[in-house]
Amino acid sequence: MTQDRNKHFYLGKTVAIADNEKLTAKARQSLYTARAEHTITAYRSDWNDFCDWCEYHDVPFFPAAAETIVNYINDLADHAKANTVARRISALTENFDAAGLPENPCRMPLVKNAVRGIKRMKGTAQQGKLPILFDDIKEMLTYLEGNTLQRARDKAILLVGFYGAMRRSEIANLDVGDIRFTRLGMLLTLRKSKTDPFDRGQMIAIPYVADPQICAVRALKEWLQESGITGGPLFRGFTKTHSLRTNRISDKTVALLVKQYVARMGMDPRDYGAHSLRHGFATSAAQHHVEERQIMRQTRHKSQTVVRRYIDEADRLIDNPIFKITEQK
Repeated sequence: MTQDRNKHFYLGKTVAIADNEKLTAKARQSLYTARAEHTITAYRSDWNDFCDWCEYHDVPFFPAAAETIVNYINDLADHAKANTVARRISALTENFDAAGLPENPCRMPLVKNAVRGIKRMKGTAQQGKLPILFDDIKEMLTYLEGNTLQRARDKAILLVGFYGAMRRSEIANLDVGDIRFTRLGMLLTLRKSKTDPFDRGQMIAIPYVADPQICAVRALKEWLQESGITGGPLFRGFTKTHSLRTNRISDKTVALLVKQYVARMGMDPRDYGAHSLRHGFATSAAQHHVEERQIMRQTRHKSQTVVRRYIDEADRLIDNPIFKITEQK
C-alpha cells in the first residue's frame, strides 16, 4: 500500500481556506501563517509518526478509520506518556479538520473513549526515562548490528545524540547543511528546538575526542562517506531491501533505535527512550563534576532547576553515605 503522506498533511494550507473564493490571496496567506512554524513542524512530526505506524501495519492513513486511530494510540501508549498520546490525537484531529473531511475519525466516540481509557490506565504523571550514561554508550556501541551502512548510521545517531544532549526531534530534523566541520570538531545548528520558540537557531559544539571508537565527529564523517549523502536530511531510513531512503527518519525511529540497543545490552527497553541520551549526558557530566553553567551550555536548558535535578541525581550515587560506612577501616 503506497500513499503520499506529504500530500495528505494539510496543516498550514487547509482545504477550507483554499476553496473559499470570498477570501483574497492576501487574506488566505495570513490564515495560512496563523500557526507558528514550529507548531506546524511539531504536528508534521506527529503525522509522520502515525504514517510510519500505518505503513508498518499496512493500513491506510488517509482517510483513516477510527479503529486505526485506536489501535495506533494503544501501541503508542506502550512507550509514551498519556500526555504524548493526547498531543498526537490533537495533531491528527487538526490535520483531518484541515483536510475538510466530513467526518473526522478522531472526533468519533470510539477514539474519545480510547483516549479516556488510556489516561485512566496510565495516569498523567509518569516516571521519566532512565539515563544512558557514558559507560552505557560505550557498551552500546559494541552491539551495533546490520550492514556497514546501518551500523555507521546508528553509531552516528547515538554519539551525536549523546554528546549533543539532543532531543529526538532535533536529531531527526538535522540536515547536512546544519553541520560544519572544523579543525577541532564540528558545529551543529539547530534550526528548530523546543527551547527556541522564535526559531533563532541554536549551535552545539562537539569536539574530536581522543578515542576514535567513541568520537561523534569521526562517526558522522563515516556515515556521510558510507551513505554518499551530500545534502538534505542527515539521518535517513532504509527500505526492506536495505537501500537508503531519501526522506528523513522520524523522531520515533530515534526512540526505537535506543530501545533496540538497550534491549541487546540486557536492560529493559521500557525504562529507556530517546530522551535517555540527553538525560544521560547531563547526568554523566554531573558525575564528572562538570560545572552547572557548562552543562547548561551544552544541553541548552533554560531552567537551572532541571539541570540541578540531574546534578542531584548524580551526587546521590557519588557522595553517598553508604561509601563512608562500608569503606571504613
